[in-house]
Amino acid sequence: MDDIFVARLMSSGVQSVTPDTLVEDAAGRMLEHEIGSLVVVDEDGALKGILTSTDFVEIVAASQPKAETTVARYMTTDVVTTGAQVPIRDVADQMIEHGFHHMPVVDETEGVIGMITTTDLTAYLSNVQTPSPSD
Repeated sequence: MDDIFVARLMSSGVQSVTPDTLVEDAAGRMLEHEIGSLVVVDEDGALKGILTSTDFVEIVAASQPKAETTVARYMTTDVVTTGAQVPIRDVADQMIEHGFHHMPVVDETEGVIGMITTTDLTAYLSNVQTPSPSD
C-alpha cells in the first residue's frame, strides 16, 4: 500500500493573525471561517505560535470581571448524536459532513452514555493502520 503523505490530507489557505491581534478579533475570524485554530505570525510571516479554540476556554475562565452569562446563551440545541452500535465510518462521515469534533453517544433508555471525538477516531486509526516500513 502506498504511503499517504501530509500534503495529500492537509488544509491549505491557513488563517493567521499577528501577536498584537485582539482576542475578540481572533475569535471573530475563527467563527467567520469556521476553524478551530489560527497561526500567529510576525510581520515577515514567520511562525510565532498557534491560538486554538481550547485557548479560548482558558481566556474565558480567566476573564475579569466575570461575565454573568449562562451556558444557555451559547450552547447548541440541535445536537446530532450517535448510538453505541453505529459503525465508526458512519460517525466519521457525519463528523466531517457537519464539521463536528465531538458527538454524544446516546441510548434510548439510559440517555447519554458517552462521547466520541475526532481524537478517538484518530487514535483508533493510528493503532489499526500499520505504517509502511521505510526503505
